[in-house]
Amino acid sequence: MEQSRLKRQESIAFYSFISPWLIGFIFFTGGPIIASLYFSLTNYNVVSKPEFTGFSNYINLFNDPLFWTSLYNTIYYAIFFIPLGILIAFVSAIMLNQEIKGLALYRTIYYLPSIVPAVANAILWIWLLNPQWGLINTGLRLIRIEGPGWLSSEQWAKPGIILMSLWGVGSWIIIYLAGLQGVPEQLYEAAEIDGATKFQRFIYVTVPLMTPTIFFTLVTGLIGAFQVFTQAYIMTNGGPVNSTLFYALYLFRNAFNYLKMGYASSMAWILFLIILSLTIIQFKLARKWVFYE
Repeated sequence: MEQSRLKRQESIAFYSFISPWLIGFIFFTGGPIIASLYFSLTNYNVVSKPEFTGFSNYINLFNDPLFWTSLYNTIYYAIFFIPLGILIAFVSAIMLNQEIKGLALYRTIYYLPSIVPAVANAILWIWLLNPQWGLINTGLRLIRIEGPGWLSSEQWAKPGIILMSLWGVGSWIIIYLAGLQGVPEQLYEAAEIDGATKFQRFIYVTVPLMTPTIFFTLVTGLIGAFQVFTQAYIMTNGGPVNSTLFYALYLFRNAFNYLKMGYASSMAWILFLIILSLTIIQFKLARKWVFYE
């Protein structure tokens, strides 16, 4: 009897503490999610009453050439940014995991770009990627290479934005650094006693024990890559010739520039289904390559 009373008191305390978040989630997150599903089935321009149209938004979406352009641009960004970001962050974390003088300063320098506000970051890279006076093309001229037009070029605009995004992988570096420091030292010692070289210890000890960390950044990186928006909005506004019209930017245009809120809601749900499907696939494949100690 006393035990059941204590459990009841614990339950009341638990729900009391969690209630502010729960109420906020229901009204400010759950409610809009349900509303967006309804709006995706309507012709809704914000200023007038929604008109139910069934699946017409989804049908029109798949017949919209700009939808496929924005999806292609986003997939292109994800395919190049995620592997390069993981590789650069992993290698940087390995270097920052060494016992060298001034290590704290180096770690701070590597992490700083990731905390620069997105708008300031975008404006900085507009100048860095300037074809005439930008620091990158100026450096290329010093080695007798004529740099591309970057943000003014249809072929180089996406690589320019990917390059800017790679500059801000400091948060991934911190995650990998934490993962490296969590690898048990006795495993390295055992491998060394067995005659393993440094490279072999890296391949057979470090990499397998870092696969959960790599998997985490892969999943979160994919989710973030499919929602890329600020860089293109500030730097190119989707140009030139829609070469940086990413999915989230096209969704934003439909919602707030064209006031096609129903159409934008259908785009949001398609994006949700794409991310959900890719995440499920990654979790299925993870069983074959992710090693949990």
